[in-house]
Amino acid sequence: MIRLEKGQRINLEKEGGSKLTSFRVGCNWGAITVEKSGFLGFGKRKEELDVDVDLSCVMTDESGQLVDTLYSPLYRKEMFTEVGLPIGKDRSADGSMYHSPDDTEGDKGGNDELDNEIITVDLNKVSGQISQIFFFLNIFSPRNIDFMKIPYVSIRMFEGTPRKVNSVFAQYDVAKEPQFAGKDALIMGKLYRRNGEWKFAAIGEAFSDQNDLRRTIKRILDSYAR
Repeated sequence: MIRLEKGQRINLEKEGGSKLTSFRVGCNWGAITVEKSGFLGFGKRKEELDVDVDLSCVMTDESGQLVDTLYSPLYRKEMFTEVGLPIGKDRSADGSMYHSPDDTEGDKGGNDELDNEIITVDLNKVSGQISQIFFFLNIFSPRNIDFMKIPYVSIRMFEGTPRKVNSVFAQYDVAKEPQFAGKDALIMGKLYRRNGEWKFAAIGEAFSDQNDLRRTIKRILDSYAR
């Protein structure tokens, strides 16, 4: 397994030499545990707060123009139509990728080692118009939650099913480091075509996008896709 680092570029080649073409990109995270006062202020009790982390992707052509998107259909349609972006959906137009249902809670009762949200990818089916595929995370919460406040967040590329991971190809751990303080959006990295082959570049940049996925999409299109 490759532990991704910011700026790292890797070939999609498995140990046996074959190419990684059909895989999943998954994100796993934990609910936040807080202590609250008991009845009439006596004693303490622990409570787990829901944390909604959204895994999304955008697809662009070689010049960086938006071709397709995958993000939660639970977002209000007006959010996107008013700024000229496609509304949320869970399957790409070319059928090469689809998104699992939106998880709005995170793991409760401990880490189950399974991903809460997954995008399934078949590179053999990706439209020839698409040259770059960006994967990113956004925290959607009214409680001013950032990555440092979440017990754990990881994003990985793996072979297997949502319930059984056969092998992890690469993983990026969103660690509790100062760079993640106050940040609620993370651009994980991108798949890109080079000389007829797909490769992967880890971006690993975190931002404060104020619970607004549209800001992250604009950031990708303006700064990373061209």
